[in-house]
Amino acid sequence: MKVKVSALAYPTEIEGKIKTAITNLFPVELAIREFGIPQIYGEGDLESLRLLHQRLREEQILDTARNILLAGTEGNTTQFRLNKQVAFMGKVNFPAGEESLGSIYVEITAENREDLLKLIDWLAPQTIDGKPVAEIEL
Repeated sequence: MKVKVSALAYPTEIEGKIKTAITNLFPVELAIREFGIPQIYGEGDLESLRLLHQRLREEQILDTARNILLAGTEGNTTQFRLNKQVAFMGKVNFPAGEESLGSIYVEITAENREDLLKLIDWLAPQTIDGKPVAEIEL
């Protein structure tokens, strides 16, 4: 299982705040790559998803998260975006479209599609009336 997170740091933004936004949801080591606009990025594993797992339940957005994760699935990978400003506050928001200052980009890759679907079931299980039908452990 591999988790990649990244966000561009535009000139009007403070890199430290972007790093905080990322690590508020993904406790990973971060580095900076220069591509004209600095990109803050990090990689992790299943452990780096535990905070996101917890926040999705606290914020009661499992259905939304599940839809986003499944919609972003291709093969054994899923990709999605998170709002930087909301993540800075330690919360989760999946933006509807491209944001003017960009988003936090997340890519999760599993060994195979079956493992990815199991991970999605763990992160954002199916619900009835907002309550998980079943919680699995990974």
